[in-house]
Amino acid sequence: MRWVVVLLGLLLCSCGREPLYQSQGYVFGTLVDVSIYGEPESRARELADHVLQDFQALHNQLHAWQAGSELSELNQAFADGKSLIVSTDLAQVITNATALSLQSSGLFNPAIGELIKQWGFQRDTFAPVKIDDAVITNLAKTNPKMTDISIKNNLASSDNPAVRLDLGGYAKGYALDRAVKYLRERHVKNALINIGGNIIALGKHGENPWRVGIQHPRKPGPIATLDLNDGWVIGTSGDYQRYFELEGKRYCHVIDPRSGYPAQGIQAVTILVSPGEQAGTLSDVASKPIFISSTVDRTAAAKAMGVADFMVIDAQGKIFVSAGMAGHLKWTEKDVAPTVLP
Repeated sequence: MRWVVVLLGLLLCSCGREPLYQSQGYVFGTLVDVSIYGEPESRARELADHVLQDFQALHNQLHAWQAGSELSELNQAFADGKSLIVSTDLAQVITNATALSLQSSGLFNPAIGELIKQWGFQRDTFAPVKIDDAVITNLAKTNPKMTDISIKNNLASSDNPAVRLDLGGYAKGYALDRAVKYLRERHVKNALINIGGNIIALGKHGENPWRVGIQHPRKPGPIATLDLNDGWVIGTSGDYQRYFELEGKRYCHVIDPRSGYPAQGIQAVTILVSPGEQAGTLSDVASKPIFISSTVDRTAAAKAMGVADFMVIDAQGKIFVSAGMAGHLKWTEKDVAPTVLP
């Protein structure tokens, strides 16, 4: 996902009067920004560098198709019908991702890595690919799922040779949780971390909450803004960065595991997650089941993931918001008329 959520108001601090330190990088295939407020520059730089280095280490470990990554080695073991000893960290990630997949009734499913590869989304650039419908249908019928994976004493195996893990819809949120834990342990009170639109807030930006903007899926700039309070996280899934067009039809990277095809009818889903131990992870994961679900099932999908505040922009540009989300948003255009969901 690209820089889905843009920071607002920070341009005002470039004159040196405000103790805001910002550091950027490119990790997980997206732009990353670490903003630390109220710390001496040297300490803020050290803290931000550590966060970005940890993100890069996670990227190297959890990369689904990069040769030599721990996850790619595990996928090769699954393909060969073998077991593999994995690190404690990866074992915990898989266990947690499995629990979240069950919570989503399988709509969040990192086990469909081969489907993601067939659609051309396991690469750094995206272009139209020729899809063999029979291959996609057969892959979907193999029904790879997280519960096909067994981990005992860090020994991982799968009884379904079709399982290929792709944690692209999990890693960014997981990284946010690690970063927040690290910063809080070091008594940092005010920071904002953005990994391609998944943003978590610590404390405030001076006397005010951190303010972010939600990217319009079809126009430059934000469609709305909101204040992000301490511990709150925002995440967006959209069809406007990782996608290709073929014969006038747009195919995005969010794959429906039931059909094997990219989800249709949605431009973007944005969710707001309340503070919690894995709020960052949830901000990455929970938007996918809502994105994939049918119109009548989206509220139920959000509820199943524990999300009360969400916004959906459908393929026609119509906006639907939950009652809770409606109270957070400030629209940037006067003619926006969202439908508030019951």
